[in-house]
Amino acid sequence: MRLKIVYILLFAMGLNGVVNAQLNDYKYIIVPKKFDAFKSVNQYQSSTLIKYYFEQNGFNAVYNDDLPFDLAANRCLGLTVDFIDNSNMFTTKAIIALKDCNNAEVFRSEEVKSKIKSFEEAYKDVIQQAFLSYMGLDYVYEPQQGQPEETAPITVSFKDDVKTVDEEPKTNVVEQKATMEEQVYKTVEPRPSTVMKSTNTTTANVAASTTGLLYAQPIGNGFQLVDSTPKVVLKLEETSMENVFMTNFEGNNAVVFKKGDTWLLEYSDNGEKVQKELNIKF
Repeated sequence: MRLKIVYILLFAMGLNGVVNAQLNDYKYIIVPKKFDAFKSVNQYQSSTLIKYYFEQNGFNAVYNDDLPFDLAANRCLGLTVDFIDNSNMFTTKAIIALKDCNNAEVFRSEEVKSKIKSFEEAYKDVIQQAFLSYMGLDYVYEPQQGQPEETAPITVSFKDDVKTVDEEPKTNVVEQKATMEEQVYKTVEPRPSTVMKSTNTTTANVAASTTGLLYAQPIGNGFQLVDSTPKVVLKLEETSMENVFMTNFEGNNAVVFKKGDTWLLEYSDNGEKVQKELNIKF
């Protein structure tokens, strides 16, 4: 009997290792703001809870309409969450699965059940139970060998850089918090802005702010780059990869990374990739 138990434990450990190796190939977990199983966005706080639990288990979870620059360019860096609802009249039953960019299922939780009568509390219960399958996987992103790297030279273009903001934004902003103490997901009307882009700024001045020597100063989640003025030019947010940072450049999601001995800023301008060399002193 003891020997049988040992064999079962060894099999489970081996299976866990295989699953772990599969998940390590992916950098992000993409959480839909509306699952097919539900009628409305974030119904029963399903999206905020699932994102929260993935982050608590060491995964880099993002919403499907707020993708990082590299994931937007290559959706195969992430796995998309699929909420499978098998509920009936008396029992809430669900599975949380992960699918790759080809819609192939990579991993799924055990099917979990709840007898709680309140739909909201029942779905919270099954979501929490489902994540028992994700605990202890020791997930660590490991970039796959042989991934292509873009090296083609690209011309920098600064179009319509100087403009005055004189209209109120027409869209709403989504404010989200994903903690166990406070789950918030609501629409916030934009407030009037009095910020004006300087009409004296020229394209040459904007270009000069990133081509001169920039000094890296540590901040909470990365670095800020300042010029000799001193003025903050860029703020770099750390990622799970060494010498790779996320930033925002002229309203575009951008990435700053080191290639050889050179630091490069890469972003998309009207659908065209742009690379710009930076002179950074750490």
